[in-house]
Amino acid sequence: MANLNVSEYQKQGPVIQMAPLIDIIFLTLVFFMTLSVFSQLESELNISVPKSKESKETVRSPGEVIINITKEGKVIVNQKVLTTEGLEEMLMKVSSLFPDQPVIIRADEKTYHKYVVGVLDACAQAEIWNISFSATKEEM
Repeated sequence: MANLNVSEYQKQGPVIQMAPLIDIIFLTLVFFMTLSVFSQLESELNISVPKSKESKETVRSPGEVIINITKEGKVIVNQKVLTTEGLEEMLMKVSSLFPDQPVIIRADEKTYHKYVVGVLDACAQAEIWNISFSATKEEM
């Protein structure tokens, strides 16, 4: 006959350790707080994008480059004002590292078309073709 005596150690149920659990929750909280700060940096500019009936809200990819164009024609990326040559150089570096780099253009609704075309030319020079334009949904 087999011995079915179970030791006292084996009778105890699983124990949840609270210290590692709190560490993981804290690190996750810090990560998401940091991520939210960086995503707000690019959209804090006083740019009112045009309204559209057909605009759709999309989920941002982590590597997207957001190019802001003010009504005066200033091009701003990551809170840095760039010239056309500076933008081209930056986009060339990005496209050489990440060939299918997505770009979002946030132009003010009162921006002249020539400034947007200048940014599109810089994207074409850097061989970036994955381009989106930012718009807000028109309220009915």
